[in-house]
Amino acid sequence: MTRGGREQDQDGPERRCIVTGEVQPKGGLIRFVVGPGSLIVPDIEGKLPGRGIYVSPDRAVLEQAVKRRLFARAAKAPVTLPDDLGDLLHGLLTRRVIELLALARKAGQAVGGYEKVRDWLMSGEARVLVQASDGSERGKSKLRPPPGKGAHVTCLTAGEIGLAFGREHVIHAALAAGGLATRVVEEAAKLARLRGQNGDNVVAGEE
Repeated sequence: MTRGGREQDQDGPERRCIVTGEVQPKGGLIRFVVGPGSLIVPDIEGKLPGRGIYVSPDRAVLEQAVKRRLFARAAKAPVTLPDDLGDLLHGLLTRRVIELLALARKAGQAVGGYEKVRDWLMSGEARVLVQASDGSERGKSKLRPPPGKGAHVTCLTAGEIGLAFGREHVIHAALAAGGLATRVVEEAAKLARLRGQNGDNVVAGEE
C-alpha cells in the first residue's frame, strides 16, 4: 500500500523522490548515481553501481533538485551536475524507448504500419498500441487500443517510431504481450512525463 491507503499500481521495490517525497515503485522514477569525478549520472537502465538517487520524471521537479542542491544532500557529499541535465536525461530516455521498441521488432514482438497493426488488434495479438504524437488524429482514431492499463503509448513522434523500424516515419505500431512490451510502456510513461505530457500519453485502453 502507498501513503493514503492506495494499492500499488505495480509490484516491486519502492523508492522516494528526493524532491517531492513521493514513494512509488522505483520503475516509475529516474535513478541517478554519483559517477567518476563526483558527476551525477542518469542511470536509465538501472544497472550502474553505486547508491541510487531517485527523482520523479518531471522537468520542473528535476530543476528543483538542481536548484536546491538536493543531489548533494542525497549523496551526502559534494557533486557535480551537467549544465544540461534535463536535456541529457531527455535524450537518453528517448533513445532507450526507441531501442526497446526496436528490440521488440527484431524479436517479432512488434509490427509497424496501419494494416499490420490493424490485423494484430483484430486478432487479439496486440497488447499495446503505439501511435505517433504528430500523426493525424483522424487517422489514429481508426484504431482502438486494446483494453487494459498502459495499452496506448503516444509520446513518440513518427520519426522516433520510424527509427525503431528502420523507416523514415511510422504512425502506428503494436506490441505483443511480454517483457519487452512492459518495459516499453514503463519507460514511455517516464518519457511522457518528462515531455510535460503528464502521463496522458500512456493511457488505458477502453474496456
